[in-house]
Amino acid sequence: MLRNALEPWHLLVVVLVVVVLFGSKKLPDTARALGKSMRILKSEAKAMKDGNETAVVTPEGGPVDSR
Repeated sequence: MLRNALEPWHLLVVVLVVVVLFGSKKLPDTARALGKSMRILKSEAKAMKDGNETAVVTPEGGPVDSR
């Protein structure tokens, strides 16, 4: 049933819909915000894995001690 679920033209249609909905001017800002969020999530996951619960990362990417 889902044998050919994602073909290249499907991805092209998705990209076109995103550009039409958000506009080409907002896409770089959105990508930048997504990148910052991913960095924060990654650092928080690493802190949890290491057992360091007091480390908090600012949006600029630098760690801050939350004591």
